[in-house]
Amino acid sequence: MANFNDAFNTTMGHEGGYSNDPVDAGGETYRGISRKYHPDWGGWKIIDDERYDRSFPDHLSGDSRLNKLEMDFYKAKYWNSFLGDNIKDQDIANEMFDTAVNMGVSRASLFLQKTLNLLNNNQKRYTDISEDGKVGPNTIATLDTYLKLKNKTYLLKVLNLLQGNHYIDYMSEDSRQERFAFGWLDRVEIKKVY
Repeated sequence: MANFNDAFNTTMGHEGGYSNDPVDAGGETYRGISRKYHPDWGGWKIIDDERYDRSFPDHLSGDSRLNKLEMDFYKAKYWNSFLGDNIKDQDIANEMFDTAVNMGVSRASLFLQKTLNLLNNNQKRYTDISEDGKVGPNTIATLDTYLKLKNKTYLLKVLNLLQGNHYIDYMSEDSRQERFAFGWLDRVEIKKVY
């Protein structure tokens, strides 16, 4: 079974520290947690209390209270929402977690469901599943079936293609978002895995 800490550490390699970029749709963020979308996260109180320290925001990364709140938040809000502990392959769980953090759990879940349906050879390998953006036992069972039949490489490729296409569409709709292109594209890894 997949390990949350592995996925967390991989994704946090893409997330910065503290940021308050007016072009970023998330606005003020800390390690990918947006105050706009998650105003009740307990870390905001700590950040607000530390804001007037001369070393702000650099000293935040060493705050063990923030680190614990951050990990607890990501496990509950993202990992558990797509049943990460039930995914048998770490690379797929890592991809799901990273996409969920960057684009939302619903979109990551929809990408997985769409990918599984695209790779079932017109339902000759297994039947289509609902593309409802909610990973449940049926999605997990279908993923397990896929992994028994085919190499995970193709599944990861399609997940990354959907992710990359989303970034392209987003930048095409709002050219100001192009400033984030290289960071986003660093998250899209289409490579052969075994």
